[in-house]
Amino acid sequence: MSHAWMPSSPCGERCLPTDHPHSHRGQVMLRWTALVLVLVASPALVLMRFLPPRSKEKVVRVGARILLNALGIRLETSGVDRLGDGELIVAGHVSWVDVLALAAVAPGSFVARGDLIEWRLLGTVARRMRVIALHRELLHSLPGVVGEVSKRLSAGERVVVFPEGTTWCGRAYGSFRPAMFQAAIDADRPVRPIGVEYRLADGSVTTGTSFIGEETIGQSIARIIRLRGITASLRIEALEYPGDCRRELARRSELAVRGGVIDLAARNLVDPSLERTAAAPLERTAAPLGRTAAAPLGRTTTASLVRAGIVDAKVA
Repeated sequence: MSHAWMPSSPCGERCLPTDHPHSHRGQVMLRWTALVLVLVASPALVLMRFLPPRSKEKVVRVGARILLNALGIRLETSGVDRLGDGELIVAGHVSWVDVLALAAVAPGSFVARGDLIEWRLLGTVARRMRVIALHRELLHSLPGVVGEVSKRLSAGERVVVFPEGTTWCGRAYGSFRPAMFQAAIDADRPVRPIGVEYRLADGSVTTGTSFIGEETIGQSIARIIRLRGITASLRIEALEYPGDCRRELARRSELAVRGGVIDLAARNLVDPSLERTAAAPLERTAAPLGRTAAAPLGRTTTASLVRAGIVDAKVA
């Protein structure tokens, strides 16, 4: 059952690339074999409960990197030395791969969709990582989740949240919702913004890893495992301190995640193949740090995308 405040994304199949380079059949078979081996070994994760916290972190880091390698995804990071304990990690949300990429660098508890723990392989990993399940369709469950996040932050644990509330394609993105930032304010703990992007060998951003539309987790794994030359790029930003306004904290954190610019055209852009009508305005509507930009007259806006049939009017 959905509600008016339930996060939604207009991104769908049209956002996925049609000309992405693919790995050869032998490489794909090796990746499937590696994933199966990880699945077979996953029951051993139950032993993590007997390990001290630092050892658990090492196991999570190694396990996440093994899964990324099995998927054929390289990991590239900057600013890792900035990370500390008791931080609320916030990042944009493109895919379930985000969880693996962030766990490989900043292991901690994750706030994730409620049905994640039911997924094979990823569900096992999620339970071992003490995922905090958020049932987005149940609005009344939100205060309890915020309270649990605050409790773990106060205990010095690192907690990872995706404030957009759902996945976007990576070229388009949603605004950061302020609810989870209340946990940092209540616990008086800082927020650590992390920028996450997926790039091809030539450095260009790709939507290939996106988990959007009606695609199932199985279909997503099967599609991603065939891709070639994917790098998950993580950029760890400076801390944002809580203050007393969660909306302001969300705004500052989103600015950091977006590299200092909140681009309203990127929030409206849904089909990255529309180079003439959607991609061109991105540079023109970028706003300097601390400001947001309004789309100029005659440029791409939500209304124009609705008229073009790209965005569902109910979502827009």
